[in-house]
Amino acid sequence: MLADPVRFTPQFKAEAPERYAELRARGPIHRVTLSNGVDAWVVVSYEAARAALTHPALRKDPTSAADVLAAAGITSHLPGVGLGGQMLEADPPEHTRLRRLVASAFSPRRIQGLRGGIEEICDELLDAIAPLGETDLVETFTGPLPVAVISELLGIPEPLRAEFRVQTFAALSVPSDEQRAAAADLNALLSELLDRKREQPEDDLLSALIAVHDEDDGRLSRTELVGTAVLLVVAGHETTVNLLGNALLALFRAPGQADLLRSDPELIPGAIEEFLRYDPSVELTTPRYAAEDCELGGQRISRGDVVVVALGSASHDLAVTGDAGPPALDVTRSASRHLAFGHGVHHCLGAPLARLEAAVALSRVLTRFPDLRLAVPEHEIQWVPSGMMRGPLRLPVRFKAE
Repeated sequence: MLADPVRFTPQFKAEAPERYAELRARGPIHRVTLSNGVDAWVVVSYEAARAALTHPALRKDPTSAADVLAAAGITSHLPGVGLGGQMLEADPPEHTRLRRLVASAFSPRRIQGLRGGIEEICDELLDAIAPLGETDLVETFTGPLPVAVISELLGIPEPLRAEFRVQTFAALSVPSDEQRAAAADLNALLSELLDRKREQPEDDLLSALIAVHDEDDGRLSRTELVGTAVLLVVAGHETTVNLLGNALLALFRAPGQADLLRSDPELIPGAIEEFLRYDPSVELTTPRYAAEDCELGGQRISRGDVVVVALGSASHDLAVTGDAGPPALDVTRSASRHLAFGHGVHHCLGAPLARLEAAVALSRVLTRFPDLRLAVPEHEIQWVPSGMMRGPLRLPVRFKAE
């Protein structure tokens, strides 16, 4: 039986599906200590999660409860990057204003126009892997692909992309001297890049945001410009890195499901929704703060309480899957309801891009390497040890070399 409150240790994260199942059996919401040491509530059931994600008393901006939070000694809440001035830490109407400035870049039509480029990047990466016969897919495929795609969209030069990958991973870890240094470095890198693009604008999203800032009509401050850039870089690729890693690992566990996708590629779009339900890359939301006393999942939430939603747990609720036992991976599932991209006004802006990247990448890699298999026992796979993300740190595989 899990202790109460639960502590989000690296062991808990490595065993997350089993641990969340135990919590769901006990109730929809529980007291926890987050990996950054902050005491909070975690929501684990589907219906309570949907309610929390749209609850009017639960705010993303902590200002309304700042006095209570400060009295409790809470000064750092995010399990990773915590820069102000971006939509992830804002509520309407500020959130609405910031989201509208970048929404057009992530419209389904605009994203579909990226398909050809994504296919080209995938093929280049797989061509480099093909002669090897074995590789770490996180290092050579699932990591570089999303970095390249979001870099093309934002206008990040090739020489800087590897450094951005390293800094964003470190910046999403538990607050520490190393994490704070990585967040500061990421902030400095983007500030410098934005200054360069102001002098030499290009046809990319960062240049477009600079133009909005420079109009000086109050729509985007300097802090908001940098904060939005940081959010786009981090959320625009780290989530997809882990979505791909989790999906491939799920298929290694269930090779019959991989065979179904190879034999019927039209199953891929629905399968992406199933992967998002089965093991989403964002395990926990960023915190919400109770602006007033309220009730959630049968528990009294006091003003100033911190609330996080376990997206990975909510989508395994039996009320969603209808499965008699633990919900198995089923790439033919007709309706994989999930909350992997959130719900309500904070529903992930980059969802169309993540879906497209995942569909192209999985289709390409499964077709190119029909005998692709895990090269180590599954229990040796190490997971992201802390923070809001869930995914394998490495994914060693073998296949027939070309």
